[in-house]
Amino acid sequence: MPRLSEVITALENLWPAARAESWDAVGTVVGEPDQEVTRVLFAVDPVQEIVDEAVKLGADLLVTHHPLYLRGTTTVAASHFKGRVVHTLIKNDIALHVAHTNADTADPGVSDALAGALDLRVVRPLVPDPTDTSGRRGLGRVCEVDPPMTVRELAARAAERLPATAQGIRVAGDPEATVRTIAVSGGSGDSLFDQVRASGVDAFLTADLRHHPVSEFIADRAHSPLALLDAAHWATEWPWCELAAAQLDEISDRHGWDLRVHVSRTVTDPWTSHSPSPGAPN
Repeated sequence: MPRLSEVITALENLWPAARAESWDAVGTVVGEPDQEVTRVLFAVDPVQEIVDEAVKLGADLLVTHHPLYLRGTTTVAASHFKGRVVHTLIKNDIALHVAHTNADTADPGVSDALAGALDLRVVRPLVPDPTDTSGRRGLGRVCEVDPPMTVRELAARAAERLPATAQGIRVAGDPEATVRTIAVSGGSGDSLFDQVRASGVDAFLTADLRHHPVSEFIADRAHSPLALLDAAHWATEWPWCELAAAQLDEISDRHGWDLRVHVSRTVTDPWTSHSPSPGAPN
């Protein structure tokens, strides 16, 4: 069985910490480098529900997309929910490793997994990484829709293919417009509107779209008559867990590690129900 340090080295080769945004908090949060690793669990959120699942599974390593501590802290007391997560991990000899923005821009990365879940053909990054001479790494992806479909049909595909959440898929723009090209970005994406306009796509699928940026974006239809599709944040990033697990499986096979790699299907999206307004548009 490999040591934790060996597995972490493999994960760092996939998602180097140096490629994370300066504000991000990635890497190993909890873990003894010399401990053996036999089971690994991938999930989006390092919340208590996921940690309890790792305990029940008998995992030695939990890999999450979202950081546990994005900002500094002075305590890991169990009186706070993040402190309880740390205590549970340590008591059960479970390491925690985070790959966040360094997984967003990886090749393949979070948006590749999102595109794959929707059967879209990736053409290029939406925001290329200037340090990547191959032109494959970067934030978001520009994709082709083959065959073309309407915005309504594409939203229905996203609702069917992505994990079910209370939100579902919201649409801004003409639902009957034809989509031949689309930009996708897992997680919050309204900071990318300028790049989406410049890419010349017909639609943009992402998450966490806010009222004012969307209102202004749609109002400027003379310059950018494209549609916006807003999915739940968790749902747009969950496909990466399956991709990442497959990558670690391949590494395990290559090294003869015989790791048991699992993906959590626990829904940790914070929204739990949805009541549509009477007479709301479909």
